[in-house]
This record gives sequence, C-alpha cells and structure tokens, in this order.
Amino acid sequence: MGESNVTTVTEFILLGISDHPRAQMVMFIIFLIFYLLTLFSNTLLIVLIILSPLLHTPMYFFLCNLSFLDIFYTTSSIPQSLINCFFRRPTISYTRCITEMYVSLFLAIAECFLLAVMAYDRFAAVCNPLRYTVIMSWKVCIQLAATSWGGAFVMTLIPRLIQPTQLCGHIINHFTCELQAFLRLACSDTRVTKIVTLINSIIVLAVPFSFILVTYGRIGQAVLRMHSAKGRGKAFSTCGSHLVVVSIFYGSGISMYLRPQGKTFSDHDKFVSLFYGVVTPMLNPLIYSLRNKDVKGAFWRLLGKKMSE
Repeated sequence: MGESNVTTVTEFILLGISDHPRAQMVMFIIFLIFYLLTLFSNTLLIVLIILSPLLHTPMYFFLCNLSFLDIFYTTSSIPQSLINCFFRRPTISYTRCITEMYVSLFLAIAECFLLAVMAYDRFAAVCNPLRYTVIMSWKVCIQLAATSWGGAFVMTLIPRLIQPTQLCGHIINHFTCELQAFLRLACSDTRVTKIVTLINSIIVLAVPFSFILVTYGRIGQAVLRMHSAKGRGKAFSTCGSHLVVVSIFYGSGISMYLRPQGKTFSDHDKFVSLFYGVVTPMLNPLIYSLRNKDVKGAFWRLLGKKMSE
C-alpha cells in the first residue's frame, strides 16, 4: 500500500446501521432494555452477595466478580452506542476509540477466564464435596480470581503492543470500536498481528471453552451416579442452562476470532458480536444465580428487613 493512501486519523466514524434510521431506533430500544436489565440484575446480585452472610461462599464470590465485570463490560461500549443511534454518522475520537476497544477487550478476556474458574468451582463442589472447602479455600479463590484478572491484562497488552500504526481509512463498520473491525483499516502488513491475534484467541477462547466442556462432562458423569431422580433432574437443568449461556458467549467469540478474516466487517459479524457484548452479560445473573433458591431467599430476607425498619 502506498504512503499516499495512509491516513492520519484523529477520529473515526462508526457506521453501525446508520443507513437505516428506523432500524437505528429499534436498536436503541433493544440496547437500552438490555443495558438496563444488565445493570439492574448484576447490581442486585452484588448487593445481595455482600449483605447476605449465607452467600459468602466461593461460588458467589466468583459470581460477584462476574457481575462486577459485566457491569463495566457493557458500560464500556453500550452507552456510546445508545448515543450514536441519534446520529447518521456518529464520530468518536481516536484516543477514546482505542481506550474503549482495549478496555472492552480486557473485560471480555477476563470473563473468558472467570467462566472457566467458575466451572472448576462447580466441578469441585459436585465431584469432591467432602474436600470442597479444602480445594476451594478463600486463599485459592482469591488467587484464581486474581489470575483471571491478571491474565486478562497480559493478554490485552500483547495486541496493544503490535497494534497497526498506519491506517487507510477512518470508517469503522461497527456499533462500537471492535478490535476486528479496527484491524480492517490497517495499511501496513498485518500478518504478524493476525498470527498473534489467532494465538491469543486460541488461549483466551478455545482453551477455556474446551476446559469447561470437559469439566461439565465430568460433572455430568457424577450427576448420573446420583440415586435421587429429582436431584439428577435439578442438576442437569442447572448445568444445561449454564452450558447454554457459556456456549453463546464462547461460540459467538470463536466465530468472530477463530475463523479466516475477510477484508470487510459484515452486518452478520456485527450481529454475532452482540451476543458476547450485549446478550451474555444480561443473561449471566439470570442463569447463574437469580433463579437460585439461596439468592431468592436472600432477596426476600433483605426486602423484609427493609420493610420492617
């Protein structure tokens, strides 16, 4: 690519679905509903876990981490997307776009690692119930959570260090500053960047997802050995719902980052990215905990306490 085509970019235009004004309003309503549900459900879960001593267990410690993460994950991009729905050609500064892109990437990677840690916690609880408190001591829980956050920081830093500096355009065909959409603008040779991104994606997506599938396979074997049919049904229902939301998150991420990349970012790609960026953060508290008997009990106890004051 010749030097004449290289653009000094100070701001980007985010296309989204700006060519369809009515669709923009529909997307605004969908984004707003999903974002408000995400904020409400995750904030409620964090408050319940903090205030209820009965929820001070390893499982809810990790769920609290996940809810905290999901609040900031959605907040890093959805409010900007909501504002952009009112503009035909919304713009964002270069610095703000890069910041949003890597903050979102960091939080998404942290979620990938944290979901794997939560699967291990369930494996220890179901398959080694007598040794569970030893296996998942508070020291181990804190170490696993810290490793998830720290590992996410390192895996985010790598693509940042090899980020393309020469861009041949300033139009990002996406609702937000998505890494894959940004890389489409690169003028310079991106072979190294693509190889590193692929390796990163295997470590961040394929490895944790495979670990989760194996872990839940082991949990399934343990559940089949239960004598109680009611217990088996409840366990399979819980594990099944967990696997559904995990598959949505990892599946959409894998379809985006572990396949050959074209030169343009399609509307299909934008649609797929909504599943890991918008849908999953809303589903996580609903699937993992708000249906849980302990969480419901904590909610009604807290509500009763407030009403009695």
